[in-house]
Amino acid sequence: MTRLLYVEASPRKSCSHSIAVARAFLNEYRALHPDDEIVTWDLWAEQLPEFDGAMLDAKYAVMHGTHQTPEQVAAWQEVAGIAQRFTSADKYLISLPMWNFGIPYRLKHLIDVITQPGLTFSFSPHTGYQGLVTGRPAVVVYARGGDYKIGTGTEAFDQQRPYVETWLRFIGFTAIHPLIIEPTMGGPEAAETARARALERIPDLLRTF
Repeated sequence: MTRLLYVEASPRKSCSHSIAVARAFLNEYRALHPDDEIVTWDLWAEQLPEFDGAMLDAKYAVMHGTHQTPEQVAAWQEVAGIAQRFTSADKYLISLPMWNFGIPYRLKHLIDVITQPGLTFSFSPHTGYQGLVTGRPAVVVYARGGDYKIGTGTEAFDQQRPYVETWLRFIGFTAIHPLIIEPTMGGPEAAETARARALERIPDLLRTF
């Protein structure tokens, strides 16, 4: 059975443009693939572990091939479990708003926990870094108040989409499909227009997803 993992990074729920478009995408996906499993990972519904202390020391032990203490082994097993929860999917949908030109800290927290050697990437002096999450498509729904398209003069402020897509490519993704909702500021009409443009693109994305 195909498993789609939906990672939800906005805390605004019914007020969120990114969630509204992501849920519309999921509804159309379900209609096309009724037998697929869809798992939602709401990053605001649970607390990820702090990546410090034994957990951080365990990472460096893995990187340098040194012995891990029992405490570090237990910490690394927790990291591996969280990473496996992410990597066990066949397809990915991620929705997020732009916060201060970047991404919500809960999504950054997840990225920092699961982007680990041997779990989502590998390194060799001969081949360099190689992503381990390969052969899987990802649709990323971005909502942002401003207009950051190339040519607007504000594209350099966009630290949201470039960051997420750099991370996805680093861990092995090559089929990354952005679904952008912009600009959402400027009143209800502007937001509805931006959302409608994004919704119109869903059928085309689903043809190859």
